[in-house]
Amino acid sequence: MTRLKTLIAALGVAFAAHGAALAQDIKPRLIRFGYGLQEQSNQGRAVRLFAEEVEKASGGKMKIRGIGAAALGSDVQMQQALIGGAQEMMVGSTATLVGITKEMAIWDTPFLVNNAKEADALLDGPIGEKVKARLDEKGLVGLVYWENGFRNLTNNKRAVARLEDLDGIKLRVMQNNVFLESFKTLGANAVPMPFSELFTALETKTVDGQENPYNTILSSKFYEVQKYLTVTNHVYSPWIVLVSKKYWDGLSAAEKKVLMDAARKSRDFERKDTREEAAKALAELKAKGMQVNELSPAEAARMRDRLTRVNAGIAANVGMDLWNEVQAELTKLRAAKR
Repeated sequence: MTRLKTLIAALGVAFAAHGAALAQDIKPRLIRFGYGLQEQSNQGRAVRLFAEEVEKASGGKMKIRGIGAAALGSDVQMQQALIGGAQEMMVGSTATLVGITKEMAIWDTPFLVNNAKEADALLDGPIGEKVKARLDEKGLVGLVYWENGFRNLTNNKRAVARLEDLDGIKLRVMQNNVFLESFKTLGANAVPMPFSELFTALETKTVDGQENPYNTILSSKFYEVQKYLTVTNHVYSPWIVLVSKKYWDGLSAAEKKVLMDAARKSRDFERKDTREEAAKALAELKAKGMQVNELSPAEAARMRDRLTRVNAGIAANVGMDLWNEVQAELTKLRAAKR
């Protein structure tokens, strides 16, 4: 009888161990997806949709945990975490990747595109794919481009109606040489700074101003600490959804497909959402007391002319072949509209 009890106990232990192993097998993959803006922003909404699509398509075997408000660090810090394999996914500005992949600087070219249609055609076409593919050798995998939007200036010193109005304004820019060089060339005192530090820097007057799309100005509540907004549309700024290559290489083909399909759905949702919100955001910023003026075409042309040397530097940095390819594609897109 004692032997029988011992056998039953042993079988019980074996079954428990087997059950624990099975439970381990079906435990979902948890993927941390970091982003810089608040949860209620366009970024946050798109991350939520991405998470829903991944969970649905994987039957609950893959779960995305969106972590916003730069809780996992700045774009640059998260990129390094992905490269090292300490974090799985993120979305951030292409501008902060220039130090890793120089070709990303093509998207920072001032006044490169005239509208969102041109941007979509470049980003989703062969040129965008080619630039994105260069990340692989650096330990990152680019899935899709999202839209941050056309960037505009805010500051607390004066309305910027002419090129000369930028003189001496201490302007926060992204940690990116093209942005630094561009605004120095335009006369501003350009200060590189992570986005996560920006609100406090504006509030304490460490910097006078910044430049971002309407949606970000609104969702980050910059209207609380900024008086003037100038519609410049000086750069079209994309975001890019990234995966750690170390993590990506460990996924099955089916799991990679789940992430890629969900990323494409999130891209389409995010762009539509961002564009609809941008139209409303400007009116809301005016209603919240910001003084808004639009840069005239003549002044925009003066800025563009002043930046000729910066554009030549971008062309040399990304390679003349890529630069010429982009210009040829834009010429073709614009000719097709006529």
